[in-house]
Amino acid sequence: MENDWKLNLKYGRIKTPYQHYTVLADGVVGKLKDGFEYPSGKAWMGMKTWSSSMEESAEMIKVIGEQIGFQVTGKIEVYESDPSLPPQENPHAYDINFTPYKT
Repeated sequence: MENDWKLNLKYGRIKTPYQHYTVLADGVVGKLKDGFEYPSGKAWMGMKTWSSSMEESAEMIKVIGEQIGFQVTGKIEVYESDPSLPPQENPHAYDINFTPYKT
């Protein structure tokens, strides 16, 4: 079954030192790299993370954003959330997306 890992995680058969979070950051999309395509301008960047803390997830969105061409210029919000992918050996991020807005 595809979601066996969720049950194994819930019942402690999979152990991880990480928690799952959803992270949102207010900023500006510049020239994106690494296969990301999105119009330039103000946007919220969102992503899911497996990390050791909310603080680490906030730092991850800044670093990953910079690497792909997004500059965090405002608020960062971090929420505990249900995972879509299982934990790995190291902290990681996935499901990166952008939502534009006008001021």
